[in-house]
Amino acid sequence: MDKLGDKDVAPVYEFDPITGNIPATKVEISVSCSCGGMLISASLSLPAVCILYTQGVESKQWREFGRTEVIDNTLNPDFVRKYILDYFFEEKQNLRFDIRLEKPLGGIPGKKCGTVILTAEELGNCRDCATMQFCANKLDKKDFFGRSDPFMVFYRSNEDGTFTICHKTEVVKNTLNPVWQPFSIPVRALCNGDFDRTIKVEVYDWDRDGSHDFIGEFTTSFKDLSRGQSQFNVYEVRTEVFRHVNLLSFSVESEHTFLDYIKSTSLHYMNPYQMNAYAMALKAVGEIIQDYDSDKMFPALGFGAKLPPDGRVSHEFPLNGNVENPYCNGMEGILEAYHQSLKTVQLYGPTNFAPVVNHVARYAAAVQDGSQYFILLIITDGVISDMAQTKEAIVNAAKLPMSIIIVGVGQAEFDAMVELDGDDIRISSRGKLAERDIVQFVPFRDYMDRTGNHVLSMARLAKDVLAEIPDQLISYMKSRGIKPNQTPLDSSPTGQTPPTGL
Repeated sequence: MDKLGDKDVAPVYEFDPITGNIPATKVEISVSCSCGGMLISASLSLPAVCILYTQGVESKQWREFGRTEVIDNTLNPDFVRKYILDYFFEEKQNLRFDIRLEKPLGGIPGKKCGTVILTAEELGNCRDCATMQFCANKLDKKDFFGRSDPFMVFYRSNEDGTFTICHKTEVVKNTLNPVWQPFSIPVRALCNGDFDRTIKVEVYDWDRDGSHDFIGEFTTSFKDLSRGQSQFNVYEVRTEVFRHVNLLSFSVESEHTFLDYIKSTSLHYMNPYQMNAYAMALKAVGEIIQDYDSDKMFPALGFGAKLPPDGRVSHEFPLNGNVENPYCNGMEGILEAYHQSLKTVQLYGPTNFAPVVNHVARYAAAVQDGSQYFILLIITDGVISDMAQTKEAIVNAAKLPMSIIIVGVGQAEFDAMVELDGDDIRISSRGKLAERDIVQFVPFRDYMDRTGNHVLSMARLAKDVLAEIPDQLISYMKSRGIKPNQTPLDSSPTGQTPPTGL
């Protein structure tokens, strides 16, 4: 378990571990209105705003959730500001949208007075923010005096082929060669994390009465924009002749939240919306190797913690708290036991691997006839306090029917784990070489996307995690002269152990 120091760490019982399931997803709701059929004077100014109300589950009272910006002089307002809500599959969530105008409107009897168009899309877990700046050259003359007041409108394409407005620039007055101010926009709002998604940009000449003159449009993508100022980001605006809009600059930064600054730096910390590194690694790797065990019952061990009620330090304690029966039912059972253990134990150093290696070796030593083969899965942040003892334990275990998979989580250097993996140099202890190479090490970060929230390729992970297991098993069987028989071999992944202590 994660080593953070011996003192300045929040107690484990203050953590709020999740069950492994994301309780909610976030959706973005866009609002546009079509107010046709209303008896409105053409000269009437009608500033419009849309207000969203949510209803309490028990109280049934409506409460204002948020409101859009105010748009003037239009019967078809397309609001830029979005509503972002938590969407719960298992709950009915009532929403009410009010369109408010500065002056009352009268409807034609028996006729529709307008419609409100809502679109919703699940938001990707992308917290990057893009900052960009544009300029244009020799735009069309739309005003009476031979100039224009140009502004740009950005639209994100939706999964159904429609477009949703996501940004408007300021208006640059009285020019055909505008240079707009740099603006920042969440990548989530621009393309929802899909870098190839089409982004449409329209250029208009602003008019006071709201009847803005269309100058032209072009399409791009986040992928293209990320190339920055270059020949790839000079866009033709097709009108009677070609005009050009140029990207002057583009940059991306990660947005940090309040929780980013206050949350524990422990790799065991779990926020309400995603698994921590240990849980993700355990689930990803465990679901691969569990299929090689017949009954899916696994003893799950932790080490590097003070145990209740007396606070003794242990390096081989059952995650489920049951010394007599440490077995958990499948990976879900192990995850549940892991979450529960974080509520009861206090992470504590030093970080010793040898006790759990010897623990599994005792099981393997009792069954050397080839009927069972044991796999110890260790998930670690790379810190180890008993390197010499661990090497000796591995050398002794090399003559037994067992293998060790070590998965490194976090961003630490894993030099010690690479040393335990005897691919290049066979591990030795006190001058004695290991009979076989039984350790396979993989850094979990190599298989994650850049957000650290998703596994890129389960197939590649499976291949690399299990790459050496078949040869290691065969080498043991051959060294003992054991031949295959009709009895199914029980390969038992034994002891998932999120390591280190605090």
